[in-house]
Amino acid sequence: MREVGGLSTASLSELLRGFRAKTGLTQAALAEKAGLSEQAISVLERGTRSRPRMDTIRSLTAALGLSTVEAEEFLAVARGKSRKPRALPSAPDATPASDAMPMPWQLPPAVPDFTGRIAQIEAILSVLRVPAGVTTNDAVGLVTVTGMGGIGKTALAVQAAHKLADSYPDGHLYLNLRGYGPGKPMTTGDALRQLLRSLGLDAQLIPDGVEETAALLRSQLAGRRVLMLLDNAADVAHVLPLLPGSPGSAAIITSRGSLATLAGARQIRLDTLSASESVELLTGVIGQSRVAAEPDAAEILASFTGRLPLAVRLIGGRLAARPSWPIQHLVDLLHDEGRRLDSLGSDDSGVRSNIASSVRFLESSDRELDREAARALPLLSVPDGSDLLTVVAAHLLGLPVRRADAILERLVDLNLLESVAPERYRFHDLIRAYAREQADLSLTPADRDAGLERVLRFYIGFAWACQAKTHPASPRLALATVTFTPPPVITDAESALSWLDAEQRNLMDRYTQATASSLSGSALFPELVLSLFGFHESRSRWVEMREMGLGAADLAGRLGLRTVAAWLEHDSGIPEVENGSLEVGADHLLKALGMFRALGDRPGQARAATSATHVLGRLDRVAEALEFGTEALRLSQELGEPTVEGVSYVALGGLYDRNGDYALADEAFRHGIALAERSADLRSVGKRYLNIGFSHLLVGRSQDAIEPLHHSIEAGKRSRNDDLQSQGWQCLAAVYASQGHYRKAHECIEEGIQLVRLLGNRLREGCFLLEHGKVSAAAGDSAAAAQYLRSAVAVLQGISPHFEAAAVDLLEVVEQGQKYTYSFDDSQVTGRIARTTNSTTTS
Repeated sequence: MREVGGLSTASLSELLRGFRAKTGLTQAALAEKAGLSEQAISVLERGTRSRPRMDTIRSLTAALGLSTVEAEEFLAVARGKSRKPRALPSAPDATPASDAMPMPWQLPPAVPDFTGRIAQIEAILSVLRVPAGVTTNDAVGLVTVTGMGGIGKTALAVQAAHKLADSYPDGHLYLNLRGYGPGKPMTTGDALRQLLRSLGLDAQLIPDGVEETAALLRSQLAGRRVLMLLDNAADVAHVLPLLPGSPGSAAIITSRGSLATLAGARQIRLDTLSASESVELLTGVIGQSRVAAEPDAAEILASFTGRLPLAVRLIGGRLAARPSWPIQHLVDLLHDEGRRLDSLGSDDSGVRSNIASSVRFLESSDRELDREAARALPLLSVPDGSDLLTVVAAHLLGLPVRRADAILERLVDLNLLESVAPERYRFHDLIRAYAREQADLSLTPADRDAGLERVLRFYIGFAWACQAKTHPASPRLALATVTFTPPPVITDAESALSWLDAEQRNLMDRYTQATASSLSGSALFPELVLSLFGFHESRSRWVEMREMGLGAADLAGRLGLRTVAAWLEHDSGIPEVENGSLEVGADHLLKALGMFRALGDRPGQARAATSATHVLGRLDRVAEALEFGTEALRLSQELGEPTVEGVSYVALGGLYDRNGDYALADEAFRHGIALAERSADLRSVGKRYLNIGFSHLLVGRSQDAIEPLHHSIEAGKRSRNDDLQSQGWQCLAAVYASQGHYRKAHECIEEGIQLVRLLGNRLREGCFLLEHGKVSAAAGDSAAAAQYLRSAVAVLQGISPHFEAAAVDLLEVVEQGQKYTYSFDDSQVTGRIARTTNSTTTS
């Protein structure tokens, strides 16, 4: 809020937050009272939408109980008109806008020179636009856009989707299903997982089965107004599980194949542009003055393209890059290639001829860079994946990065590549198909596989550099055979992880592609899996970690890489445990322990024993866990391994606490903390204090839990680790609630819930709301408890049946007026503790 002349002015988002805070309503409560979605309130308070519908403003005015003056001001700001400024109501407890859960806004930019398609745009809008004054459509809106490659399906769909933005305020999802390439189509399972992650769901909460995952997606979309653009679908079966299941959301689906059997969908099939539209599009590319100077030549040139948008842009781009060329000169060149251009029309061969003409221009150029770009095109098309980074292209081609960048930019000049972001490029699927045909003609299988090998080696080196930042004490680093120097993009662990986040799908595609090549059986595969440990563990990429790890340990064993095999066996247990398969994870860890013993690898043996201690303790196999914990502690002390020694002490302390040996537990915890503090690793310090506090909480030592939990929160603050802080606040809230200090418990919950909303962690947000409900119920505030519990159910639905059921059960107790006594037990937090402790690895 800004002060002007002693008075205050405020944006719509500031007004809404202030009014809501004045009433004491949460976003969820206000949404329910106003008959809106919680996401709609979040979007308005975040400031993403500054001009909402007037019926929305009227609903909010009534729900907030605004005075006449307040209502007039609220309406004026919503309309964007000037009004007399006034001071906002104080809102010390208002949730900052930055705490709102992020919503997906993934639509690609609309093509600036989009031409024609007026009837098709109107047809899409007539089905999917939500009229003013209506909160939602009566049914799920579905539109399919089909036609040949290069006909402009995606451009049309994106154009229409942007026009529909106001009708779907809860987000816009975009997904290229790669039904017709490049590479293998995205599986339905992968597509579902990506969509759920885009909606803020933790990857480890997503089930494996397609039917379960599809049901979860429908649950996440229920009650929201989200527009999905599902691009490049293979067929109806490919896309059907991805569709919303309840009114409010909608989908536009594009495909080269027919989607006529998709029930309830409005079918739109694209044909070529008209002659005038083709010239209009050419004008948008090369400029009005050039077309006006040679109108006849422009019409002829447009006709040579077969009136395909892709072909028009290719030839227009060639002219735009050569402002000194008359249009007629290019017309004459295309006449010289008549046998190819005669067939230029709506089939693949016609488009191929257009692409060939651009490539031949490069090949015949006097510039070495042009000729080098033409030679590079076939090899650049070989790797699967949607995008091609400059640094990846450089390794693929075996060239310096600067030279590779020049080649890629030259190909962009001729529209043979798309520049989708700085240093990130993309082939149109038809151009990639043409380039791969050329690769088959000009490259041997050995040439292609050698290029893939260079790419894999680059990924391995980058992953090792990342692991050196995230887990500098990891013994896996000593097993690296690919030399690595941290690239300039890596300044710290977070920058390395973010780079791999963006490249992960391409990496997986190329990994899969290489397994089907002559490289299969190479030692590169187990090393790639091992090198990615730091990324997978830091980002909880349990699905990818498990997928890549399948068979990796066996392959390493067959290649005689016994130590690598042992570590891969150990790491195979991590995703199993994190996803709840504790017995399977324990089997992997115990097998790894045996492998390390057989090797005489005492450091590996110590780490495997420590990991087994954690998992066996969670399985209540306490006697075995104590045996392995004692072994790990002895070995770590003999080896001088302070990291493993500290983790072993904390693991043993938890077991002693469970057995009631509190003095022994406290002594073990003191040793573990001392070793962490000596290492100056704030992450380790915070995690160990958190584990100590939680261990005390589980066994009823609530007062003893307070100090270590405060230490954990402080370590999280100092290391700027929001996740660690939120876990500390959650445990501390449970401590205070179990002692009957309900106000303090609520304060802790509010601290934590703000952090998890920033992180976009819906499960944790739901658990915090459930905890609010439990504390309010125990305090006898039934109204507040019911409100919190309804919000918890809404958030947890489809995410966690266990916690959702707990919220529903307690809501029933509250609504029936029954007395509730606060309780806390291990079963309420099993999943959270798995993430909190990273219990299956000592790194």
